[in-house]
Amino acid sequence: MKRLAFVTVATATLALAGCNRGNEDAVNNAELNQPNAELNEIANQAAMDAANAEAAALASQQNLLNAENAAAQDNTVNPREADEQNVSGM
Repeated sequence: MKRLAFVTVATATLALAGCNRGNEDAVNNAELNQPNAELNEIANQAAMDAANAEAAALASQQNLLNAENAAAQDNTVNPREADEQNVSGM
């Protein structure tokens, strides 16, 4: 029984000793996963360009809507419509 306990403890000790090594692969992966500052700047510039383009498109659309509203607010009365509305004598 003592021999079995000794073998079990020795095996567990060797297994745990093998786990505590410097894992260079994990360190390299951590370094690779860091964002590149130049790429961040390019991405930020692209986002700003897209936002500016969208703002310009929205301003153009607003100008078109304003022009349509101005044309729709023409309140002149067509003489024919006035005659058609004047049917109270019939």
